Amino acid sequence: MAGLDKDTPIPTEIKVQQKSKVMDISFDNGRSFSFTFEFLRVCSPSAEVRGHGPGQETLQVGKRDVDIVRVEPVGAYAVKPVFSDGHDSGIYSWDYLYLLGENQQALWEDYLHRLAAAGASRDPALVPPAAPKGGCGSGGCGHHH
Repeated sequence: MAGLDKDTPIPTEIKVQQKSKVMDISFDNGRSFSFTFEFLRVCSPSAEVRGHGPGQETLQVGKRDVDIVRVEPVGAYAVKPVFSDGHDSGIYSWDYLYLLGENQQALWEDYLHRLAAAGASRDPALVPPAAPKGGCGSGGCGHHH
């Protein structure tokens, strides 16, 4: 994991908006970003999500309604959000959060593209095993055994 260098922007404020499911982060260089809880969850830097190398990522599905229960500080360089689905192994360093902010649009579009390719959904109700009956289309339901 990359350490912080002197050029890494440091958050001056992190606000978790439970109602709108958004985390607002302001950095000391004047930039600020708003992340949906879902975006942070599916872009978790944890090994569980990222895998241990390229191509080993685990596609996160059905996370549209995920909440952040709390955010725990990790030293002076990161935070660890605890999500309502029990996921709590992602350590979000300041530089990772900043990277997410700068690339949010592209990362989100890539995520939606991968979801569609897998025939998966952001909605929890449509996640296997509660797959829609008969509505799977020609591509199958994205079940991998």
